[in-house]
Amino acid sequence: MNFVEDLKWRGMIHDMMPGTEEQLNKELTKAYVGIDPTADSLHIGHLVGVMMLKHFQRCGHKPIVLIGGATGMIGDPSGKSQERNLLDEPTLRANQQALKEQLSNFLDFDSSLPNAAVMVNNYDWMKDFTFLDFIRDIGKHITVNYMMSKDSVKKRITGDARDGMSFTEFTYQLVQGFDFLHLYDTYGCKLQMGGSDQWGNITTGTELIRRKRSGDAFALTCPLITKADGGKFGKTESGNVWLSAKYTSPYKFYQFWLNVSDADAEKYIKIFTFLTKEEVESLVAEHTGAPHLRALQRRLAEEVTTMVHSKEALDAAIEASQILFGQSSTEALKKLDEETFLSVFEGVPTFEIDADKISAGISISDLLAGETTAIPSKGELKKLIAGGGISINKQKVDSPTFEINNSHLLSNRYILVQKGKKNYYIIKLR
Repeated sequence: MNFVEDLKWRGMIHDMMPGTEEQLNKELTKAYVGIDPTADSLHIGHLVGVMMLKHFQRCGHKPIVLIGGATGMIGDPSGKSQERNLLDEPTLRANQQALKEQLSNFLDFDSSLPNAAVMVNNYDWMKDFTFLDFIRDIGKHITVNYMMSKDSVKKRITGDARDGMSFTEFTYQLVQGFDFLHLYDTYGCKLQMGGSDQWGNITTGTELIRRKRSGDAFALTCPLITKADGGKFGKTESGNVWLSAKYTSPYKFYQFWLNVSDADAEKYIKIFTFLTKEEVESLVAEHTGAPHLRALQRRLAEEVTTMVHSKEALDAAIEASQILFGQSSTEALKKLDEETFLSVFEGVPTFEIDADKISAGISISDLLAGETTAIPSKGELKKLIAGGGISINKQKVDSPTFEINNSHLLSNRYILVQKGKKNYYIIKLR
């Protein structure tokens, strides 16, 4: 496979230094992407860079993941309007270990093949590098004029940013440039990849390699992913969409991709899956013919959820999705863990009652029209039950004297009430 050609049709190339494609066609090439360990999980904003590395490895080249233990202590000014909080070493180390485990799901680090992935941490070569060594060996090769010409610097200095730019952040491009030089010397790495906002930092590295080693090094960036409506990709009302199930459940993760717009689905399915051009074109044609079936969104959600979590997690997410639309059973509802249950029924009216009311046993009439206001009156409840309009945990209730007890609890504290086809209520024990 031709890496550049593959990325081009997927819309994953923003800038590319001349000679990059020729280098990749000439020999097995090593390339790296940097990830700052500012959290113990990646979010879907990181997924673009990870996909680039995965495509790179699939095309026979060797990917290097650089965990920015050192640069994470500084803070990258690219795309930022203010300086971010810095993390201490123990936190960065803990985050690094978590990211390594997560990235192992995407890249082959373990095989004996020549293109097996490598993970490095720039703290390992920066921690003993003194300031005097740095300004002597690195700083003198890059002029202030060159550094000031970078967009990431100019925007912070001449823009509306209230706090300007600290010397720490100003030197970031030199530190990142030194990373590239170190990987060039140590691994023969000739290519750095990243988002388009990283172009200035990456080209500082290629310039440093040219000046110190008279060597050839290359740069390739992908566009920053946006939503069709101009909103920020990967952000929801509750924050980032994380790859770790600890922060974003597989159900919520699946729902994020399922609910993207038609325009975004057509763009994202090229970037975040490994479907071929022919498969994508076929899906787009199918979607155009029957957009209400959302074929693009469904396939996108299936592919990405399986890749990030597992086929089992996807199946569970689909089953959970069907619960909300009435296409499931009591057994399926009982299988949901508490987090997924609350995710599925987020925003549903909730009534809290004392646990002893349920443990002693209570009729559905007293529960719904007495202890709660889910149904206004026992008379209305009786009519609803007669018409088959009341369900408890997806099971139809056939009598106003039906007794609710602890055997009906979901996750030991919830009862799901359904009125008609679309109205849900949750009863929660306190």
